[in-house]
Amino acid sequence: MGLQLWETLKEGITAYTGLSPATFFTVVALLWAIYYVVTGLFGSSDDHHQRSRAFEEQMEPLPPAVQLGEISEEELKQYDGSDPKKPLLMAIKGQIYDVSQSRMFYGPGGPYALFAGKDASRALAKMSFEEQDLTGDISGLGPFELDALQDWEYKFMSKYVKVGTIKKTVAVTGGDNGNGEASGTTEGDAKPAGDGSSQNAVAGTDAEE
Repeated sequence: MGLQLWETLKEGITAYTGLSPATFFTVVALLWAIYYVVTGLFGSSDDHHQRSRAFEEQMEPLPPAVQLGEISEEELKQYDGSDPKKPLLMAIKGQIYDVSQSRMFYGPGGPYALFAGKDASRALAKMSFEEQDLTGDISGLGPFELDALQDWEYKFMSKYVKVGTIKKTVAVTGGDNGNGEASGTTEGDAKPAGDGSSQNAVAGTDAEE
Protein backbone atom coordinates (compact mmCIF):
# COMPACT_ATOMS: atom_id res chain seq x y z
CA MET A 1 0.00 0.00 0.00
CA GLY A 2 2.79 2.41 0.93
CA LEU A 3 4.69 1.54 -2.23
CA GLN A 4 1.65 2.29 -4.37
CA LEU A 5 1.22 5.69 -2.72
CA TRP A 6 4.89 6.51 -3.30
CA GLU A 7 4.58 5.56 -6.98
CA THR A 8 1.45 7.65 -7.32
CA LEU A 9 3.21 10.60 -5.62
CA LYS A 10 6.19 10.36 -7.94
CA GLU A 11 3.94 10.31 -10.98
CA GLY A 12 1.99 13.30 -9.70
CA ILE A 13 5.20 15.28 -9.07
CA THR A 14 6.46 14.56 -12.56
CA ALA A 15 3.08 15.33 -14.14
CA TYR A 16 2.43 18.62 -12.32
CA THR A 17 5.96 20.05 -11.99
CA GLY A 18 7.83 18.47 -14.85
CA LEU A 19 10.62 17.62 -12.39
CA SER A 20 11.88 14.30 -11.22
CA PRO A 21 11.03 13.44 -7.60
CA ALA A 22 14.68 13.84 -6.54
CA THR A 23 14.91 17.29 -8.12
CA PHE A 24 11.56 18.32 -6.65
CA PHE A 25 12.52 17.42 -3.10
CA THR A 26 15.91 19.10 -3.53
CA VAL A 27 14.19 22.31 -4.61
CA VAL A 28 11.76 22.10 -1.68
CA ALA A 29 14.66 21.63 0.74
CA LEU A 30 16.52 24.59 -0.73
CA LEU A 31 13.43 26.80 -0.53
CA TRP A 32 12.90 25.82 3.10
CA ALA A 33 16.52 26.55 3.92
CA ILE A 34 16.31 29.96 2.24
CA TYR A 35 13.09 30.75 4.10
CA TYR A 36 14.66 29.76 7.41
CA VAL A 37 17.74 31.92 6.79
CA VAL A 38 15.71 34.92 5.62
CA THR A 39 13.33 34.79 8.59
CA GLY A 40 16.31 34.38 10.91
CA LEU A 41 17.98 37.45 9.47
CA PHE A 42 14.98 39.74 9.12
CA GLY A 43 12.69 38.39 11.82
CA SER A 44 14.47 37.64 15.04
CA SER A 45 17.44 39.84 14.20
CA ASP A 46 15.09 42.79 13.80
CA ASP A 47 13.91 42.21 17.34
CA HIS A 48 17.52 42.05 18.49
CA HIS A 49 18.32 45.23 16.58
CA GLN A 50 15.34 47.00 18.07
CA ARG A 51 16.41 45.98 21.55
CA SER A 52 19.99 46.99 20.91
CA ARG A 53 18.82 50.31 19.48
CA ALA A 54 16.64 50.92 22.52
CA PHE A 55 19.58 50.04 24.75
CA GLU A 56 21.89 52.32 22.78
CA GLU A 57 19.37 55.13 22.99
CA GLN A 58 19.43 54.78 26.76
CA MET A 59 23.19 54.69 26.83
CA GLU A 60 23.91 57.41 24.26
CA PRO A 61 22.89 60.40 26.40
CA LEU A 62 25.12 59.16 29.22
CA PRO A 63 26.29 62.34 30.96
CA PRO A 64 29.80 62.76 32.31
CA ALA A 65 30.39 61.58 35.85
CA VAL A 66 29.39 64.14 38.46
CA GLN A 67 31.44 64.44 41.62
CA LEU A 68 29.20 64.01 44.66
CA GLY A 69 31.77 64.40 47.40
CA GLU A 70 30.92 62.77 50.70
CA ILE A 71 27.43 61.26 50.99
CA SER A 72 25.76 58.87 53.40
CA GLU A 73 24.87 55.25 52.67
CA GLU A 74 21.21 56.24 52.72
CA GLU A 75 21.83 58.85 50.02
CA LEU A 76 23.78 56.32 47.97
CA LYS A 77 20.66 54.13 47.73
CA GLN A 78 19.09 56.77 45.47
CA TYR A 79 21.59 55.81 42.75
CA ASP A 80 20.65 52.13 42.41
CA GLY A 81 19.44 52.50 38.82
CA SER A 82 15.72 52.72 39.60
CA ASP A 83 15.77 56.33 38.39
CA PRO A 84 17.19 56.40 34.81
CA LYS A 85 17.88 60.12 35.13
CA LYS A 86 20.38 59.54 37.91
CA PRO A 87 23.81 57.94 37.52
CA LEU A 88 24.29 54.34 38.58
CA LEU A 89 26.67 54.23 41.54
CA MET A 90 28.33 51.55 43.60
CA ALA A 91 30.91 51.66 46.37
CA ILE A 92 33.89 49.53 47.33
CA LYS A 93 35.69 50.07 50.63
CA GLY A 94 33.90 53.39 51.07
CA GLN A 95 34.89 54.72 47.63
CA ILE A 96 31.96 55.48 45.30
CA TYR A 97 32.25 54.79 41.56
CA ASP A 98 30.00 55.70 38.65
CA VAL A 99 29.18 52.37 36.93
CA SER A 100 26.57 53.82 34.56
CA GLN A 101 28.48 52.53 31.53
CA SER A 102 27.90 48.97 32.80
CA ARG A 103 24.18 49.35 33.39
CA MET A 104 23.58 45.97 31.74
CA PHE A 105 25.46 44.37 34.65
CA TYR A 106 24.65 46.61 37.61
CA GLY A 107 21.35 48.15 36.50
CA PRO A 108 17.87 46.74 37.12
CA GLY A 109 17.64 43.19 35.81
CA GLY A 110 21.42 42.82 35.61
CA PRO A 111 23.32 39.98 37.29
CA TYR A 112 24.89 42.36 39.83
CA ALA A 113 21.90 44.68 40.31
CA LEU A 114 21.84 43.90 44.05
CA PHE A 115 25.19 45.68 44.45
CA ALA A 116 24.05 48.99 42.95
CA GLY A 117 23.45 51.86 45.33
CA LYS A 118 25.40 50.13 48.09
CA ASP A 119 28.87 49.54 49.41
CA ALA A 120 29.04 45.86 48.46
CA SER A 121 32.60 45.23 49.65
CA ARG A 122 31.77 42.18 51.72
CA ALA A 123 29.56 40.64 49.04
CA LEU A 124 32.24 41.11 46.37
CA ALA A 125 34.93 39.66 48.60
CA LYS A 126 32.82 36.58 49.32
CA MET A 127 31.12 36.53 45.89
CA SER A 128 27.87 36.40 47.81
CA PHE A 129 24.40 37.60 46.88
CA GLU A 130 23.06 37.26 50.42
CA GLU A 131 21.33 40.32 51.84
CA GLN A 132 23.45 40.31 55.00
CA ASP A 133 26.64 40.54 52.92
CA LEU A 134 25.56 43.69 51.07
CA THR A 135 27.60 45.90 53.35
CA GLY A 136 30.90 47.71 53.53
CA ASP A 137 31.86 45.85 56.70
CA ILE A 138 34.86 43.67 55.82
CA SER A 139 35.75 42.62 59.35
CA GLY A 140 36.49 38.94 59.79
CA LEU A 141 37.26 38.25 56.12
CA GLY A 142 40.01 35.78 55.31
CA PRO A 143 43.15 36.55 53.27
CA PHE A 144 41.75 35.02 50.08
CA GLU A 145 38.57 37.06 50.39
CA LEU A 146 40.56 40.24 51.01
CA ASP A 147 42.68 39.49 47.93
CA ALA A 148 39.51 39.03 45.88
CA LEU A 149 38.20 42.35 47.17
CA GLN A 150 41.49 44.02 46.27
CA ASP A 151 41.19 42.69 42.71
CA TRP A 152 37.69 44.14 42.47
CA GLU A 153 38.94 47.49 43.74
CA TYR A 154 41.75 47.59 41.18
CA LYS A 155 39.22 46.77 38.45
CA PHE A 156 36.90 49.58 39.52
CA MET A 157 39.75 52.07 39.88
CA SER A 158 40.95 51.34 36.35
CA LYS A 159 37.53 51.18 34.65
CA TYR A 160 35.22 53.61 36.43
CA VAL A 161 35.36 57.21 37.66
CA LYS A 162 35.43 57.75 41.38
CA VAL A 163 32.75 60.30 42.27
CA GLY A 164 32.77 60.40 46.05
CA THR A 165 33.15 58.65 49.36
CA ILE A 166 30.72 57.29 51.92
CA LYS A 167 30.33 59.47 54.99
CA LYS A 168 31.64 57.75 58.09
CA THR A 169 29.09 57.44 60.85
CA VAL A 170 30.67 57.98 64.25
CA ALA A 171 28.91 57.07 67.51
CA VAL A 172 29.09 60.49 69.09
CA THR A 173 26.95 59.70 72.15
CA GLY A 174 29.30 57.32 73.91
CA GLY A 175 32.44 59.29 73.08
CA ASP A 176 31.06 62.62 74.13
CA ASN A 177 29.62 61.31 77.35
CA GLY A 178 32.87 59.62 78.20
CA ASN A 179 34.88 62.74 77.53
CA GLY A 180 32.34 64.86 79.32
CA GLU A 181 32.37 62.63 82.33
CA ALA A 182 36.14 62.48 82.31
CA SER A 183 36.47 66.23 82.00
CA GLY A 184 33.77 66.72 84.61
CA THR A 185 35.59 64.39 86.93
CA THR A 186 38.81 66.30 86.38
CA GLU A 187 37.12 69.58 87.02
CA GLY A 188 35.47 68.18 90.14
CA ASP A 189 38.79 66.90 91.44
CA ALA A 190 40.42 70.23 90.78
CA LYS A 191 37.81 72.21 92.68
CA PRO A 192 38.37 70.56 96.05
CA ALA A 193 42.13 70.99 95.58
CA GLY A 194 41.62 74.66 94.80
CA ASP A 195 39.25 75.10 97.71
CA GLY A 196 41.60 73.31 100.06
CA SER A 197 44.58 75.41 99.07
CA SER A 198 42.61 78.61 99.41
CA GLN A 199 41.31 77.53 102.80
CA ASN A 200 44.87 76.70 103.89
CA ALA A 201 46.02 80.08 102.67
CA VAL A 202 43.23 81.77 104.59
CA ALA A 203 44.00 79.69 107.67
CA GLY A 204 47.66 80.63 107.41
CA THR A 205 46.76 84.29 107.13
CA ASP A 206 44.53 84.08 110.17
CA ALA A 207 47.29 82.37 112.13
CA GLU A 208 49.75 85.06 111.16
CA GLU A 209 47.32 87.71 112.14
